[in-house]
Amino acid sequence: MSFEQLISSASLGDGSKPKYQSIAEDLAQAILNGQVPMGEKLPPQRNLARRLGVTTGTISRAYAILERQGLATARVGDGTYVRSAEHVGQGGDTDLHPAPIDLAHNVAMVGDEAQALQAAFASLAQDPEMMRQVLMYQSETGMRRHREAGAKWLCRFGTTGQWNRVMVTHGAQHGLACVLRTVARPGDALLTESLSYPGLQALARSMRLQLIGIETDEQGITPQALERAAKTFDTKFLYCAPSLHNPTSATMSMQRREAIAAVVRAHGLYIIEDCVHAAMQAAPLPALSTWLPQQSFLLSSFSKVLAPGLRVGYVEAAPEWLSKFAASMRADSWMVAPLLPEVATRWLESGAMEALIAQQRQLTHERLKAALQILHGLEFRTDAEYPLIWLPLPEPWRAGQFAAALRQAGVLVRTADHFAVGRSPAPHAIRISLNAPDSVEQLQAGLHILKAMIDNPPSAAMDP
Repeated sequence: MSFEQLISSASLGDGSKPKYQSIAEDLAQAILNGQVPMGEKLPPQRNLARRLGVTTGTISRAYAILERQGLATARVGDGTYVRSAEHVGQGGDTDLHPAPIDLAHNVAMVGDEAQALQAAFASLAQDPEMMRQVLMYQSETGMRRHREAGAKWLCRFGTTGQWNRVMVTHGAQHGLACVLRTVARPGDALLTESLSYPGLQALARSMRLQLIGIETDEQGITPQALERAAKTFDTKFLYCAPSLHNPTSATMSMQRREAIAAVVRAHGLYIIEDCVHAAMQAAPLPALSTWLPQQSFLLSSFSKVLAPGLRVGYVEAAPEWLSKFAASMRADSWMVAPLLPEVATRWLESGAMEALIAQQRQLTHERLKAALQILHGLEFRTDAEYPLIWLPLPEPWRAGQFAAALRQAGVLVRTADHFAVGRSPAPHAIRISLNAPDSVEQLQAGLHILKAMIDNPPSAAMDP
């Protein structure tokens, strides 16, 4: 949703509180829900005042609240900008406005990664030749040693393990950008789930690609919906996450994967397959790309399942495509700096990677157990190896109203419209991230507030 749309729908409240406070609350919720991108410039105060029919002083006071909350920053002579999430709660009002409990962001929990990093650096320090190599220029597709380790890692998804089909990237988002810049052109249509990865949507906007949402069920994209879309739209591409789909947690069965692969093959589509969250699974089902190795681009990384700062990912594709992706890599960053891929490779070789992901899996089990107890009686979807919960809101709640009310109670969640593709109405549902809170106790506190709010909707929630 664009900032203009958010502003046009901004509420001035029911008169029970000052207008500037209502405006500030609406804007704060939009920022915290990710509907307004970090770094976005807020409209000039005079323009926004005219649109909302209020005074410039009202907007000035609303913006001042956002600044005190750490959500925005004013630049002299240049306007007011949305600040990054890391600044939230760092404004001057932190004592009066404590940082909210974060159930919105999907970020790996803290485990033994720091100790493993220390061990990797100690090992590297004993290898002078490799220390010299990681400081040198490398091939755009990555050092062969790193590609071999990545290919072996991707075997967990049923791939062949051929290193010459694998390219090292700065995480899956960078890999996705390389793929799209190589295979797509402005104006091209790209099929995806009706609720899809926001990073894909950001790239599509920047590259002027048209995203088309496809109907899904509890297993993800349905073959019938894909068949209809392939016949209706002039497109060559399908982006999907067959396992642990974000945000719904859907996972395709083997039968569904075979059916989707058959439709893709019949219509000559290319699959851009996201296996990032599937890395959390101890025994993931085969990737769709195993049925269509010449028509697929498989994306994987460690950022979501291990450490967001470990910007190491892999793209697997037919070798002839990798040479084309290399041109995008050169234009972006010349190459992936080899130090972090070397750390990932040493973790893969030593078994540390599997141990660290197993630790994340155990931490997820602990948090999911707590969540299941607190949310008992509600209908929601999740997976035993997934730290996200997809919760359709019961009547009379509406997603935007619920998220705003929950924010006022000190808890953040993601609403479905954060993931919605195109102009189709998003369901009244929220995604709950179990991995964002600092502790199980903080998670429990946030979930108790959320459950109490669902059970006790205010009369205002009855409005359509």
